[in-house]
Amino acid sequence: MIRAEPENAQDTAHVVVCGPVSWNTLVYLDQLPEPRPHVTFALEDFETVGGTSAGKALHLTGLGRTVACQTVLGDDPASGRVRAVLEATGIRVSAPVVPGAGERHLNLMTRAGERVSVYLSVPTFIDPDAAAFTTLTRGAAALVMDLSETSRALLPAAAATGVPIWTDIHDYDGQAEFHQPFIQSADYIFMNGDGMSDPAAFMRARVDAGATAVICTLGADGAVAVDADGQHRVCAVPVQVRDTNGAGDAFFAGFLNATLAGASTADALAAAASQAAVAVGTKHLHPALDVLLP
Repeated sequence: MIRAEPENAQDTAHVVVCGPVSWNTLVYLDQLPEPRPHVTFALEDFETVGGTSAGKALHLTGLGRTVACQTVLGDDPASGRVRAVLEATGIRVSAPVVPGAGERHLNLMTRAGERVSVYLSVPTFIDPDAAAFTTLTRGAAALVMDLSETSRALLPAAAATGVPIWTDIHDYDGQAEFHQPFIQSADYIFMNGDGMSDPAAFMRARVDAGATAVICTLGADGAVAVDADGQHRVCAVPVQVRDTNGAGDAFFAGFLNATLAGASTADALAAAASQAAVAVGTKHLHPALDVLLP
């Protein structure tokens, strides 16, 4: 197992991360394909673990947190690889196995961080076992409910635990219906600035409605957070970028870990920016995978 010693030994409560994990094929091109028939040559290609919940779980584990990941896997070889890698890093994987393929992506990338993500397969949805999930959450310090059909179905069970709920709505445009239960349930909401030209009004409205904090990542421009004390900003940490996949999930994990340790919003933002730099310095979601998936 590749496990760091906890940075905050006094806080040993685990974190539950609920949502998608995947097996990804990444193909680097000099530019994203134009919508016309043509031939191009890859600069690089490799396979790795992906999925927003895998990224968060890996970085929380790397920070010394005990993590349980609630997800869904297929009975295909790719799903077996995902489970083996996550468990090798110390993550407890709680996942029903459904017939057929698990989640797989083909990500077309450029060195500038541009990406087209093609879903090759998704696991068959089954009604999740709410009682088993509730058992998994006992004693947890935080519940991370990532966007997925499984997480959406488990939101009532998550809310009933009384444990703070964290969610990541990614490039939410202010209207998508699927996101609404996550937004309404969460104490902490993360997003990026791609879906709204000016997310400030949405962020303030959610804090006024009872959210503890709303955090918006802005890529190279850093991030901004809104809480009851107002607005806070952080700059991105300068780093040589190897791969941008998972930077937002690493940022989320850094903020969550610091918050559980008692950090203020401003200090948690700084910790989050530093953790995002860890992700972009490796071609995998986390440097631990450099050993497991060379």
